Amino acid sequence: MKRPVNVVLGTCVLSVAAFAVQAGEAPRPEYGPDITIEQAKKIATATLAECAANKWNVAVAVVNTHGSLVYYERMNNTQSASAQIAVDKAKVGAMYRRTTRVFADVIAKAGPAVMTLPGVVASPGGVPIMSGGRVIGGVGVSGVTGDQDEQCAMAGLKAM
Repeated sequence: MKRPVNVVLGTCVLSVAAFAVQAGEAPRPEYGPDITIEQAKKIATATLAECAANKWNVAVAVVNTHGSLVYYERMNNTQSASAQIAVDKAKVGAMYRRTTRVFADVIAKAGPAVMTLPGVVASPGGVPIMSGGRVIGGVGVSGVTGDQDEQCAMAGLKAM
């Protein structure tokens, strides 16, 4: 059975509104200028250093505010699925202007309705990149547990 477009769009809008309320979040920051390749490399280098120090094999991706890939690197012997997962996590961080952990937390509390939003990844390790209080991109890490992925992503952000 086909649904009219206005019903589908209305459902999506309600899902997004419900998600924001359930997350109990403050208004998300505005977008700034896109991250540069130099900034992206600096973040990725620090991210990979944290992972290497812990003997964790990961993939790291940095995207701009539109979710387009700016920089990517994969450590040797990283599970092959992590390549795409890292990119997806980075996109969520940039495009939704929140961490992927937020999605995991909301789903745990309120159920899977948030999973109907396009491109949602509900596993920690995707984080928005901020500069001057504005989102300039996102970093995503995949290869170990979500908490470990997030730890590496946060180490990368500290280098900026």
